[in-house]
Amino acid sequence: MLVRCLYASRARSPIDATTLDAILRQSRENNTPRGITGLLCIAADVFIQVIEGGRTPVSELLKSIFDDDRHSDIRLLSYEEISERRFHDWAMGQVNMNKINPAMLLKYSEKAEINPFDNSGSTTMALINELLATGAIVNRAN
Repeated sequence: MLVRCLYASRARSPIDATTLDAILRQSRENNTPRGITGLLCIAADVFIQVIEGGRTPVSELLKSIFDDDRHSDIRLLSYEEISERRFHDWAMGQVNMNKINPAMLLKYSEKAEINPFDNSGSTTMALINELLATGAIVNRAN
């Protein structure tokens, strides 16, 4: 059974390019053997991540995320059974924050910023789907 999980959290410390690269590399190395695919968006100190795969591997990954001291204020925005993956080609994609039009953010939020803590899971997923459609996803390595 396939599931999709969407969560948000805050970084306990600033995320620089080196740290981000390490997170993405580790995600790709660990996710591929587990059959997990997904997308990561980091905006300032906010993580938004979508992960897809089998129920057990996704649940185990979620537990490790909740135990990871790089995260605080973790919010599960949605967890659902799915019939097919949206991110099947990506061990972990990344959003290019430089390609995001502030007007697009206003479509989904009170301010032109990414803030999943004030939005529903369906609204945050709609934003991610629009980011996919506009080509704001980079580092699609699998």
